[in-house]
Amino acid sequence: MRGNSFGRIFRIHTFGESHGPVIGVVIDGCPAGLALSEADIQPDLDRRRPGQSAYTTSRQEEDTVRILSGIRDGFTLGTPLALVIENRDARPADYDPLRDVYRPSHADFTWMEKFGLRDSSGGGRASARETAARVAAGAVARKILGEYGVTLSAWVERIGREAMPPDWGPYSREEVDRHPLRCPHPASAESMAAYLEQLRDEGDSAGGVIRCRVDGCPPGWGEPVFDKLHADLGKAILSINACKGFETGSGFEGTWLTGSRHNDAFVRDEDGRIRTATNHSGGIQGGITNGMPLLFRAAFKPVATIRLPQSSVNKEGQSVIVEAKGRHDPCVLPRAIPIVEAMTALVLCDHALRQRTARL
Repeated sequence: MRGNSFGRIFRIHTFGESHGPVIGVVIDGCPAGLALSEADIQPDLDRRRPGQSAYTTSRQEEDTVRILSGIRDGFTLGTPLALVIENRDARPADYDPLRDVYRPSHADFTWMEKFGLRDSSGGGRASARETAARVAAGAVARKILGEYGVTLSAWVERIGREAMPPDWGPYSREEVDRHPLRCPHPASAESMAAYLEQLRDEGDSAGGVIRCRVDGCPPGWGEPVFDKLHADLGKAILSINACKGFETGSGFEGTWLTGSRHNDAFVRDEDGRIRTATNHSGGIQGGITNGMPLLFRAAFKPVATIRLPQSSVNKEGQSVIVEAKGRHDPCVLPRAIPIVEAMTALVLCDHALRQRTARL
């Protein structure tokens, strides 16, 4: 099976299934000499773990990370880092009734067509459980980015039709985490919560939009042709379960503007640095950072697993009614925040290390 690795220089390979013994990641290309411990990684995993609020799955996983290799005396050796997270609340038997059923909008049918078999226990590798490994790796990437002075933050902008006023922040992690839905606008967060509670009682689910902002990227990160920074960010974010859309800067809204209004004029700021007067480009021009904040939005579909009866077919093509009985999020967005941040950090860390090879 291909497609389990990501990155060029800072490269990760994830492994494990939703209801298997462990989820894990091997990181290759982490520079030597980085101070690193489990305590640097665990806070990000705590933000992603299930069972953290009434708006997430009731599955109880501590998601405690262990570093198995690549560390000596608290510093990275430059050798591969292996990180593992045990699955301690796996219940594969919950999925026995669905073993031969194709759940609507899941990967059951497509995986069967591709491989001729599938792991029916929570979707196996197709499950969002796999993203715990990405978050662990992303925490390491974020620590490296800290050496460059780069900070990043994502937040929930909209759930269903309930949205906060458009705002690019920045917001601190404390501001984002103040409400369990990770929306930093208090009134909007309460409206979202009321909407989700209604859907949860009805057995339904919701999607929405996440905004992300990155500050501190110097000009020059990214490649000009196939590996444009926004293209790599798009691939990274769209690889997250349930993500259906990605846009940088002005995105689709920018198509309503004329070129004279959309162009970002260059200016010299009070510190003598070249910047742009506006940031419709979202901090990236020609696929390369221009020193302005990186701005993007990501759209997530409603959770596919719902309690409401749904029509489908089994592997024999016979009509069936699917009623989910497992433990599932009514909305993925609050737990997707650390995943979006992790994938962003992985891309930026990789391009930061690539830039070291770009010029003398």
